[in-house]
Amino acid sequence: MEPSSSEVHYLKSFGSQRETCDEPQHNTQSLPPVGGGRQAWSFLFACFLLEALIWVGFPNSYGVFQVYYSNDALFADDKTGVAAIGTTQIGLLYLALPIVAIVMRQWPKSRRPGMILGACVNVISLLAASFCNSAAGLIVTQGVLYSLSGLCVYFPSAYYIDEWFVRKKGLAYGIMWAGAGSAGVGVPFLLSWLLSRYGFRTTLRVWCVVLTVGLALCLLFVKPRIPISAASANHAPRLSFLGYGFFWLFEAGVILQSFVYFLPTLWLPSFAKDIGLPAFSGNLSLALLSVGNVLGAVFHGFLIDRLHISTVLIICAIGQMIAIFVFWGIATSQATLYVFAIMWGFFGCGFSASWAGYEPAIQKSRRDPNTSVDMTLVMAFAAAGRGPGAIISGPLSEVLLNAGWKSHASLAYGTQYGVLIVFGGIFAGLSGIGGLGKALGRPIHVDRPTS
Repeated sequence: MEPSSSEVHYLKSFGSQRETCDEPQHNTQSLPPVGGGRQAWSFLFACFLLEALIWVGFPNSYGVFQVYYSNDALFADDKTGVAAIGTTQIGLLYLALPIVAIVMRQWPKSRRPGMILGACVNVISLLAASFCNSAAGLIVTQGVLYSLSGLCVYFPSAYYIDEWFVRKKGLAYGIMWAGAGSAGVGVPFLLSWLLSRYGFRTTLRVWCVVLTVGLALCLLFVKPRIPISAASANHAPRLSFLGYGFFWLFEAGVILQSFVYFLPTLWLPSFAKDIGLPAFSGNLSLALLSVGNVLGAVFHGFLIDRLHISTVLIICAIGQMIAIFVFWGIATSQATLYVFAIMWGFFGCGFSASWAGYEPAIQKSRRDPNTSVDMTLVMAFAAAGRGPGAIISGPLSEVLLNAGWKSHASLAYGTQYGVLIVFGGIFAGLSGIGGLGKALGRPIHVDRPTS
């Protein structure tokens, strides 16, 4: 049976690597099917689970821990340090991505050992955190070590998806990223219950057991489709895309969206409480936001395989603006709050799935058709654009809320949160700036100096 045209196209992308290998090229007829079959879908489900374990277990559920730590006598006098745990954790997960991606591209053989080592350190970091008696100790363990080890165990899956899926690549990334949203429906409630009943030490140790079992299962299925011998030669990462204006147009949208991306997750529980809704409505709204995230990630991944990235970004930006300006703006009841949560999860959190469309657009803008663009590196640098917002949006939103919003408007616009709604809606709209690439008629290229 002859290899498919999509498989041949993919294998050609390894041409420069294969030519430098001393080992013989692998016969494509003995490889598992690309884009389907039991092994491909088992791999994708394991990626889905891996996403849920690394991202939702703590980064996307840290608000639950922050409430607990802030009210625990052990950490009550260091509220700044408690807040820094979450900021360090989520900030490093985004900002360190390019470094991890470059290392694993430069040395492909490090990916699998990196996953195993990362899984071990990930569990050990939380076990060590359970013995900490200060916020500084938690910053090192639950913050720094957890994030860096989490990237090592998580990020190789992005390289492997590039091997397992070609025609349905956008959908595959969308399904993987939906893992965080699916776990977000129930994990925060579980962690909240464990913390209130058993305290943080037991909760962290219970999650260590969950991580150990879950990561072990993932490691059984998250593995390369093409044997490492087929791409084992060390080679310099292809970073030429950093010289293209098209990429920086996309990156600008990611950075601008990062300033609003975290606001609903940070403030929905407080917002629900302050407008007089039942105590459960805040957590329920976060759960519904996660439901929207699952649906949005898959939907945007589906669109990426069929539409130009600029079109998808414009659709996403419009959806985000409607969610914030309309549904958060009128949210004075449970119904409108829940509609906003689902819509924001769908368009705001689903925005991440659009990153899978950056590489094809940049590929078409190459000045030299003989050069190729590394999709995984593109997405790593794109994700790093969310880092500034992860660090700044929390303190910035505090400043905005404390500034004293004065408005005679009605509904949610008339509350102290009105300033966040206006601020968030504006930046949500600006996230669609990448859509200008198509409107300008052709990608913009930034000439790089030659040396």
